[in-house]
Amino acid sequence: MAKNSSDDFVLRPFEGLPGEPDWVAFREIVPAATGTARTVKEHGGVDVVVVTMLPGGYAAMHRPDGTILLALQGALSSTDLSRDLAGALLEAIDAEPGTAIVAKPAPGGPRLQDVLDLRVAFEVTVHDDYDFWVDGTAERTAEVEQSLTEAAESTIPTVRLASVEHAYWCDMGKQFLRWVRTEDEDAVVDALARLHAQRVSALALADGGQARFLGMFRAAGLVVPVWELPKGVQAADVEQPAAELGARLDAALAVTEPLDANERRARAGIVSRQVTLR
Repeated sequence: MAKNSSDDFVLRPFEGLPGEPDWVAFREIVPAATGTARTVKEHGGVDVVVVTMLPGGYAAMHRPDGTILLALQGALSSTDLSRDLAGALLEAIDAEPGTAIVAKPAPGGPRLQDVLDLRVAFEVTVHDDYDFWVDGTAERTAEVEQSLTEAAESTIPTVRLASVEHAYWCDMGKQFLRWVRTEDEDAVVDALARLHAQRVSALALADGGQARFLGMFRAAGLVVPVWELPKGVQAADVEQPAAELGARLDAALAVTEPLDANERRARAGIVSRQVTLR
């Protein structure tokens, strides 16, 4: 794997990791979730629980029961998020049980792609609370219970769809589908423009309603198209429509002809609404 200078900004810090789109989702759009990882033998062959966030904005934690937690959300500020996270992970592994690791840049160190066993699948579990923060066998004091309850109450309800990969339903007062894509950004924009020009970019729901395509944003080097769902539509209602839309999108991605005039206009509208999250 090519090495980058620690001074170079890395647009796709999770590129090459199993389940890259879900790593991006953990970083940017999912409030409470865990994923599976393991370090290579050189770094101990240690099982790691990758989490969306930890209390206090910590980057990692060596829990009292020995479990290693690595958080993707936090105040990490160097040019390579992967390198920062790898530094926090290695520090947590070496720390005493019960130690929390403060987020900080780790220039010159290894990256997650060097530290993690890339043969281990990133298996995602979305949670509606933050009980994964604490040792299940430890005493749950009133203070701990209050902290967990307050965190859970502020969590945006989120569900990872089963019918397609890397798509998440969420309820933010309004309901949305956010779908992290692995393809090249220009290819995704072109494909969505083709669908939009044909008026088939919406999710067609079983009750005859539609979830309209809102636009897309960039996050950790990948693009995330977003659909706004009719009020009250739940994740289960989106499974089949998402699969059908996925088939249309795959077909559009396979088209190699230049965009026609209507498709170019649709593309310009999509690009004008696009934002970037770093």
